[in-house]
Amino acid sequence: MSEEINVQESAAEEVSQDAMDNFVSLKKGDSVKGTIVKIEDNQAYVSLGYKYDGVIPIRELSSVQVDNAAEAVQIGQEVELKVVSINDNKESLILSKRLVDGEKAWDQLQERFDNGEVFEVVVADVVKGGLVADVGARGFIPASMVERHFVEDFSDYKGRTLRVKVKEIDRENGKVILSQKEVLDAEFEQNKQQVIASLEVGSELDGTVQRLTPFGAFVDIGGIDGLVHVSELSWQHVAHPKDVVAEGQAVRVKVLKVDPAAGKISLSIKAAQPGPWETAASQFNTGDIVTGTVRRLVPFGAFVEIAPGVEGLVHISQIAHRHIGTPNEVLQEGQEVQAKVLDFNPAEKRVSLSIKETEEAPEQPAPSARPERAPRAPKIEKIDNPNVSLSNESMSYSLAERFGDKLKNLK
Repeated sequence: MSEEINVQESAAEEVSQDAMDNFVSLKKGDSVKGTIVKIEDNQAYVSLGYKYDGVIPIRELSSVQVDNAAEAVQIGQEVELKVVSINDNKESLILSKRLVDGEKAWDQLQERFDNGEVFEVVVADVVKGGLVADVGARGFIPASMVERHFVEDFSDYKGRTLRVKVKEIDRENGKVILSQKEVLDAEFEQNKQQVIASLEVGSELDGTVQRLTPFGAFVDIGGIDGLVHVSELSWQHVAHPKDVVAEGQAVRVKVLKVDPAAGKISLSIKAAQPGPWETAASQFNTGDIVTGTVRRLVPFGAFVEIAPGVEGLVHISQIAHRHIGTPNEVLQEGQEVQAKVLDFNPAEKRVSLSIKETEEAPEQPAPSARPERAPRAPKIEKIDNPNVSLSNESMSYSLAERFGDKLKNLK
């Protein structure tokens, strides 16, 4: 029993002596390893196996500003530290995690920069102009290098994990610029090429409107954007894309063209929908009276839209009951009119219309009574004998009476 006690005492003396030897050999600038045993708001306590614990002030925990020591270390975590100062009389041992991290970080950051390595960082702070991350040194992510799209407010980015690359490094001036946008751009291009390779002209896809421009809408079709030109948004005329679609709207599109070299995709919303003539085929019949809008006036008539994308021609002879020289004597563009369908041929996309057939013809004025003609006077021939009648009949009678007896004698 006494032997066991002696052995324990001897071992304890050896441990104590080792601790004292370690402590005695400890000096400013030494690197040591320890375990976090306690955390307060502004400092962390570390057990080094020495006579007393060391302290890491909050300013020495990280290369970036932290508001609480718990943001930088956790209880039980093993850390590598550098001795900043030591005072045996006051049992004060000040340590720094920041200095050790910084020494290791620069070599690692340079290696990552040279290799274009992608690695994760946690956003430690949001500052004017961007974000700050602890990478052993103070890593700065400019606002323009955070996302592929514009971000107005970064207030909720603190604590987020981002995947970044080292964009710029200056060890002498302690400058490290990081970029997540570069990582996202590379991934986008890779995905874009894969999606483009899988696209087939004529195929239909579901997409989401991402942004609008005066000349069209960009639609996301699986991580990449294709352009729907303003002329392909609707079968109707569209003045501006915002008149028919909105950002975030789900749409069905048809692939019109794919250009892998240029990375461009042309899409159509209207081509993925039934055409106006297909719809109109079951909507109109010859003889129907329809309401339409005058869209264009031409010398030979007027084009009237009777359904979205369906225009019919009113020939100039079918505009009014009266004769007109030009259509604009009666009509104007934008005017709403009633028309009768004279002929409807959806296969040839042709409609003949008549406006005058929907209107009553004006009453014709009654013909004026013609005056009776006076009997034509008999033709008067000039004769020398005053005994001869002026009329043919009387003349014949007078001759017969005068020469009758002589004529009898001749017989």
